[in-house]
Amino acid sequence: QVQLVESGGGLVQAGDSLRLSCRASGRTFSNYAMGWFRQAPGKEHEFVAAINWSGRSTAYTDSVKGRFTISRDNAKNTVYLQMNSLKTPDTAVYYCSTGPRWGAPTQKYEYAYWGQGTQVTVSS
Repeated sequence: QVQLVESGGGLVQAGDSLRLSCRASGRTFSNYAMGWFRQAPGKEHEFVAAINWSGRSTAYTDSVKGRFTISRDNAKNTVYLQMNSLKTPDTAVYYCSTGPRWGAPTQKYEYAYWGQGTQVTVSS
């Protein structure tokens, strides 16, 4: 059984930064891509960022490019999402998920296990 536990969310002001963490257990973390998605109230899950198994390949949705950085520490079974210059539209519940062995996919159907989510609220 794969378990993913996100942390690091909170209430911040526009322009502030947050770092989300997601610790995985139950499988060989370093063998798989990881992704971050988010869901705002009344909206579908939205892809945010992905990273391949080695950390050498990443992908981002256009709205976060240049502001968010995804990284991973395979020794700690943890993936991070550094979020800078936060904006009010970034407000959402953020979820991490396990992807396939190859690549850094952007489509939700390529992801299998999901965490419980962490709330990020950005006030103006």
